[in-house]
Amino acid sequence: MVPRFKEEIETPALVIDLDIMERNLRRMAEYFRNKPAKLRPHAKTHKCPIIAHKQLLLGAAGITCAKLGEAEVLVRAGIRDVLIANQVTGISKIRRLASLSRHSDVIVAVDTVENAVQISEAAREARAGVNVIIEVEVGMERCGVPPEKVAVLARRVARLNAINFRGVMGYEGHCVFVQDPDERRRKTAEANSRLLAARDEVLRAGIPCEIVSAGGTGTYDITGRCEGITEVQAGSYVFMDATYKKIVSEFECALTVLATVVSRPTKERVIIDAGLKAFSEGFGLPTPVSPNLVFEKLSEEHGKLRLLDGDVKCGEKLEFIPSHCCTACNLHDRYYGVRGGRVEAVWPIEARGMGT
Repeated sequence: MVPRFKEEIETPALVIDLDIMERNLRRMAEYFRNKPAKLRPHAKTHKCPIIAHKQLLLGAAGITCAKLGEAEVLVRAGIRDVLIANQVTGISKIRRLASLSRHSDVIVAVDTVENAVQISEAAREARAGVNVIIEVEVGMERCGVPPEKVAVLARRVARLNAINFRGVMGYEGHCVFVQDPDERRRKTAEANSRLLAARDEVLRAGIPCEIVSAGGTGTYDITGRCEGITEVQAGSYVFMDATYKKIVSEFECALTVLATVVSRPTKERVIIDAGLKAFSEGFGLPTPVSPNLVFEKLSEEHGKLRLLDGDVKCGEKLEFIPSHCCTACNLHDRYYGVRGGRVEAVWPIEARGMGT
């Protein structure tokens, strides 16, 4: 049975304050309304087609995702323009990609000619055409091709059958959490200059380069103003979390984990029913919404807190802001959308757990 009020939700549970989320969506959409780049929100944060549709209705140019499985969920929900900002490798996944391209305008990143050749062969077999962009290594030292080698790869990719070469992408993930604004701007400018240098080499080779994709929530207002960048892949802004809130304070925290107090062993100690299986600890411990509590430890099924002042009772429900919203969402099956204390919607997190 669907609960009517927030306090009736069984815990642990992910709760969205719909008013706050909608303000975040409008704020980001409005920022890009008159910018040279467009917004292509990253669905790896929310993993929910309903929210992706809300972003598109506000003017997003398309949707980004991280996994082929996420792209399949989005396409099944009627979203055609999906960028997989990652490499899809392995013949079975590549065949799925080729099949998906028959029903959508999916775009995929490559950084080797071997991967591009495999995609070409699968696309020809499926009688499809796959859109491809080349990932550029812009300083994060993860995936991607050095800028000076992108044109060589682009020439080979553009000549392949059943491949539509669309452009380049880079991700300045090493910049998004830099707390000093000047340092963040400097590092982001360096990363963007590497990406644009790669684009220029592609253009000099006589190959059209329609897409130049980059950016994240922490750099949206830097990369989004950079001449030559065509789209920004910001994702976490939709919910925010305790880590990103220190970087981009203009967005509000819309997502909380609701938990129940299950034990009060001492006057200062509070134990809740939400642990590592409800929170992600990748960026640190969750932040209690109540200033009277300090989070001390997460175990599998429990959270341990210290009470600074006042009192809480067994059975009382408390809210916590995750340290990393993207990974916290992947631990739950559904969102409870709340407005003014009432449960307005229950949305399945359809793309959670999509390791493929």
